[in-house]
Amino acid sequence: MSKKILVLTGSPRNGGNTDLRVEAFTVGAERAGHTVRHFSTAEKKINGCIACEQCFKKGTACVFSDGFNELAPMLEEAEVIVFATPLYWFTFPAQLKAAIDKFYSFVVAQKPFQKESLLLACGEDDREIGFEALVKTYEVMTDYLKWTDLGRLIVTGVYEKGAIKETDGLLRAENLGAGIQ
Repeated sequence: MSKKILVLTGSPRNGGNTDLRVEAFTVGAERAGHTVRHFSTAEKKINGCIACEQCFKKGTACVFSDGFNELAPMLEEAEVIVFATPLYWFTFPAQLKAAIDKFYSFVVAQKPFQKESLLLACGEDDREIGFEALVKTYEVMTDYLKWTDLGRLIVTGVYEKGAIKETDGLLRAENLGAGIQ
């Protein structure tokens, strides 16, 4: 069964390790018959949520005009949301976090928002504990939204562009994409 997959990327570094993993994941997912769209939060201006609770009341997800209003329809349409992110100070980069914060709009507006999700994270820290806050944030968020977690792929010890090529992270990302059912 083909699924609509939306990959949210958080890396402001074009062509870096996160982008390489997204490419590998996409190859696998498309090979399995899924449709994959990408949305780079780092290339959009998404302001932080101010909890005004006016979500979806004026025809858009957020009453303030920013990149989230472009993202919201893609979120509604997607069946699977993939968070592809580098590790920034032990969690998501601000660009991706701002988009995640605005998921609140779906809760406020009581819009259906049942999804499946995946986490693809990589970073310089060579210790798994360095990723603990990011993973915990992902777990609590998906639990709160009652999403189905389809898996996580953490690659430690990569920083320089292309360093992920020296690991099995690209193959694992491709296999993760191919394994979505």
